[in-house]
Amino acid sequence: MGKQFRSIVNLNLKDLVKELNKAYCDEWLAFYLYWYMAQVVCGKSYEDMKEFLEKIAKDELEHAQEIADLITKLGDAPLANPTELEKNANFPYTLPPKNRADINRIVRVVLEAEAAAIEVYNKLAQKTLGKDHITYQVITHILSEEVEHEEMFENLLER
Repeated sequence: MGKQFRSIVNLNLKDLVKELNKAYCDEWLAFYLYWYMAQVVCGKSYEDMKEFLEKIAKDELEHAQEIADLITKLGDAPLANPTELEKNANFPYTLPPKNRADINRIVRVVLEAEAAAIEVYNKLAQKTLGKDHITYQVITHILSEEVEHEEMFENLLER
C-alpha cells in the first residue's frame, strides 16, 4: 500500500504486522492439520469427512495467502522459516487424533481450531475497525469464512 494509505492508518503498523504474522502462522498450521487429517481419515463416512477437510484446508491456505499479501502491502514480509510457524502462532499446533476413524474427535479438533481462529480474527477486526479499512475488510472476510467452517462442522456433530 502506498505512502498516503500508510499515513492514514491510525495504528502502529509494526504491531499490526506482528499480529498478522501470528495469524499467518495459525493459517499454515491449520492448513497442514486439515490437509493431513484429510489424507489419513478412515472408517465410516470417511469419504465425506475427507472432502470436508480438503475444502477447509484449501480455504486455510487461501487465508494464509491473503494475509501474506496484506503483510507485504503494509511494507513488511510474512514469516519465511516454516520451522518457526508454531513458535510464532497464536496457539500451539493441535495434533490430529490417533484414531483416524474417530470422526467425532476429528470434528472436535476442527471446532477447537475454528473457535481459536474466530477469536483471533474478531480481535483483529475490532483493532482495525475505523483505523485501517483495507486490513479490516480482509480480516472480516476471513472471519466470515471461519464462522462458516465452524457452523459446517457443528452441523456434522448434530447428525
